[in-house]
Amino acid sequence: MNRHISFMVVLIMCILVCNVSQAITYYVTDLGTIGGERSNPSAINAYGQAVGWSPNTDGDSRAFLYTGSTMTDLGTLGGKHSGAKDINDSAQVVGYSYTTGNAAYRAFLYSGSTMTDLGTLSGTNSFANGINDSGQVVGEANIAGDTTWHAFLYSGSKMTDLGTLGGTYSEANAINDRGQVVGNATTTEGAMHAFLYSGSKMTDLGTLGGTYSIANAINDRGQVVGNATTTEGAVHAFLYSGSKMTDLGTLGGTNSYAGGINNSGQVVGAAFTAGVHNLRPFLYDGSTLIDLNTLIDPHSDCILGSAYDINDSGQILGVGINGSGQTHAFILTPVPEPSTLTLLGISIVGLLAYAWRKRQ
Repeated sequence: MNRHISFMVVLIMCILVCNVSQAITYYVTDLGTIGGERSNPSAINAYGQAVGWSPNTDGDSRAFLYTGSTMTDLGTLGGKHSGAKDINDSAQVVGYSYTTGNAAYRAFLYSGSTMTDLGTLSGTNSFANGINDSGQVVGEANIAGDTTWHAFLYSGSKMTDLGTLGGTYSEANAINDRGQVVGNATTTEGAMHAFLYSGSKMTDLGTLGGTYSIANAINDRGQVVGNATTTEGAVHAFLYSGSKMTDLGTLGGTNSYAGGINNSGQVVGAAFTAGVHNLRPFLYDGSTLIDLNTLIDPHSDCILGSAYDINDSGQILGVGINGSGQTHAFILTPVPEPSTLTLLGISIVGLLAYAWRKRQ
């Protein structure tokens, strides 16, 4: 009888541990704000440091760096507002800021507690959107006359115009550690298409059958994610890999948007659900879109809305509504492997049962 009881205890413990592991795949961390009621995320690096922007107590939008549970205001280039768009593994941050007197927006590089104005392409304004681990920066800037924008690559203290796909406009959104750049540009027909810039050549990545596409992120394997219109006119998230653009679908609704990809090929973004058309964050792990709200504690008072970036550890940066009804940036951190927890639980209970039998 005692042996049967011990076996049942071990079995029940195993079931309980397995059920907890399956119900909660990610822990949720609310990043808070820098004084206001809102925070907006942009990017996360390999060490879990995150950037974005948040209003301060005066209501001015400020670039922030979140590290070690602390959100730091990075300041500005002299004006009232700033925003951070990307961070590399050396904690160098890029983004945009108003200059003194709010005269213009300028791309900045924040490194070692110093914010540096990266200049322009001969116009007045510029925005930095991405940075790689070599410190190369990409973004968009006015060309002469301030009438249009071109994608730029900032490397070795020099800003280079990357051109367009035949039209007048382009912007660069991300750069990988191989120096490959992605973004979007107008074609000779005036359509907006995603591009891949590699080896001094800008390549049109096409669409999903419609007339529009935009590339938002690229990993070190050269895989690209973004959004494109379908033949039906809907906007769908895509994965471009091996010269092929794949439609990632939706969560049952009409549209979806891909924001980030890691070196394992995991993709995050946001998609609409069926019926009420709520926007929900998704994880694409090679086969289908999964609503991230189904992978956190079901008793959580946080409702996740969109996912923006994912690092190689599987941490996901996004935005949601917290229990106070405020819109805050969040980080989802994967729960340890269920197999590890299960074996630990079985081992502990098994040892206790064995000791109890010996005493009997």
